[in-house]
Amino acid sequence: MRAVLQSHYGSVDDLSVGEIDRPEPADDEVLIRVRAASVHPDVWHVVAGQPAVLRLMGSGARRPRQQVPGTDVAGVVESVGLAVTRFKPGDEVFGETIRGVQWRNGGAYAEFATAPEAGLAHKPPNVTFEEASAVPTAGLIALNNLPQRWVPAGSRVLVNGAGGGVGAIAVQLAKAYGAEVTGVEHPSKLDLVRSLGADRVIDYTAEDFTRRGEPWDVVFDVPGNHPFREVRRVLAPGGRYLLIGHDAFGAGGHHWLGGIPLQLGLMARSAVNPQLRGPSFASPDKHELMGTLTHLMETGALRVVVDRTFPLDQAPEALHHLMSGQAVGRVVIRP
Repeated sequence: MRAVLQSHYGSVDDLSVGEIDRPEPADDEVLIRVRAASVHPDVWHVVAGQPAVLRLMGSGARRPRQQVPGTDVAGVVESVGLAVTRFKPGDEVFGETIRGVQWRNGGAYAEFATAPEAGLAHKPPNVTFEEASAVPTAGLIALNNLPQRWVPAGSRVLVNGAGGGVGAIAVQLAKAYGAEVTGVEHPSKLDLVRSLGADRVIDYTAEDFTRRGEPWDVVFDVPGNHPFREVRRVLAPGGRYLLIGHDAFGAGGHHWLGGIPLQLGLMARSAVNPQLRGPSFASPDKHELMGTLTHLMETGALRVVVDRTFPLDQAPEALHHLMSGQAVGRVVIRP
């Protein structure tokens, strides 16, 4: 099969396309004929090998253990392992190809990919393969970090970075929960944020939301481009701050540890500040979360805007387009 290949950590321009053996599914895995695979920041992190600590978190110390990048797929089931019960050949599916929350390549940028049954769901018929492929990683991050129990109906939620992959889903989750949502974004993406249901938008090039002088019950912060001491000015009493911490493709984090020190610092402060969340050592239930995302797409409460698709041999161009920040919607690769 044809696949994008990564032999070492470094520039996205070093990726190539070649012929490799088709993977074989393990007993609990599904072999998928890939119809679409999304491009997202975690892919860049593993291609670049930054922050360096990710190499010890499943990716591979000197070079990637898995030579094919990508983690999010949508396609058609080709075959299933002996222990698989929820899928059969011919089913249309979408999901993550990696297990747990490991930071590593997942083999998605290829004509065929394997994925654990637990990380997959049936693709809703009202969603295209391209749209479905853009949901898994961003959707799991958003849903795991913004559960409904933290957003009672009528809450005022601000999403900083509302036009990106995670932020766009967070906006729609908050609206589905019955919240009033404000989205903060670059002016080029404000129409997108409005179209996703935001009640109000803030152009961050013209206004600093931390100086707006009004309180929000939840601040869902994707870029983490304001220190917490500034954000807390606009948190309502009993409000909650949720940091995702996108480091702008290496520009905003520590070379070795990325945003981990900041996250750990906020977790430590949560012992004395209830506006911050404490540490959690429970692994997310992908099967349950994927089911929730599927239901939201089926009902129209969650939709994905695709900015542009690229063929397999233009994977470097797809990553550059993502890194440019100019995409208004998601970036997708098609084999």
